Amino acid sequence: MNREELAGFLRSRRARLAPREAGLPEGGRRRTPGLRRQEVAQLAGMSIDYYIRLEQARGPHPSRQVLNALARALMLNTDERAHLFHLAGQPLEATRRRGDVPEGTLHLIAFLEEVPAYVLDAKYDILAWNPMASALMGDLDSHPRDDLNVIRWVFRSPELAEHLSDEEKGRFARASVADLRWAAGRYPGDPEIQALVAEMLACSPHFAALWDEHEVAVRREQRKCIHHSAVGTIDAICQVLPVPDRDDLRLVIYTTEPGSPSHQALRRLRQVTLSS
Repeated sequence: MNREELAGFLRSRRARLAPREAGLPEGGRRRTPGLRRQEVAQLAGMSIDYYIRLEQARGPHPSRQVLNALARALMLNTDERAHLFHLAGQPLEATRRRGDVPEGTLHLIAFLEEVPAYVLDAKYDILAWNPMASALMGDLDSHPRDDLNVIRWVFRSPELAEHLSDEEKGRFARASVADLRWAAGRYPGDPEIQALVAEMLACSPHFAALWDEHEVAVRREQRKCIHHSAVGTIDAICQVLPVPDRDDLRLVIYTTEPGSPSHQALRRLRQVTLSS
């Protein structure tokens, strides 16, 4: 059980929830935003002293019943509820598996000849990719293996600004941090994830500010507007799919609307990969 992280998560979720959203009266002026501790305890059906101890990182190990009550009281979504359970050690900690990408997944991305596709692990290391992904993201084959981390690119690489607008980069940065926090809760004892978080907290104030917000959201489908020097603008749908039997790996595929200018741009990018 990670008491400090659990306490911070509860405080952040309480602060974002307005009384009217929880079906409570406003009750006059409030010194701080969100619900009061007493209101959360009331909604969850527990004593105020018990809840205060949880928020002060000195409470007992909460049961599944208590966690379910807190999830309802704080109106957590599916990803946030799972994160709450992971932080409290319910269910048992998952262990992130390390090793090669399954052979079937490698075959799949090789057969996806017309769309960029790559495999990402829980700490945002790119483990495998096809030629289209390399052409879109900047010659991945030339990067050292330990440099293929998307989180580091987002917060430390000025080259990313050449491909994404400031607005796009901001959205992607926020989504990536929320997803990494979910992974940190899912695999709380993973030294590689812990080391990456510590590194980014030390070197990036932007990352630290987003991390401090305790947002949690698993990355799924996302739209991106990518500016490529060779083929122009590509409006893509970024599909994030789980790899079968490997809950620590995800397959990322970029698709476009058939017949659209972005589709034609991807076809031109395909010609670039064939001629190089």
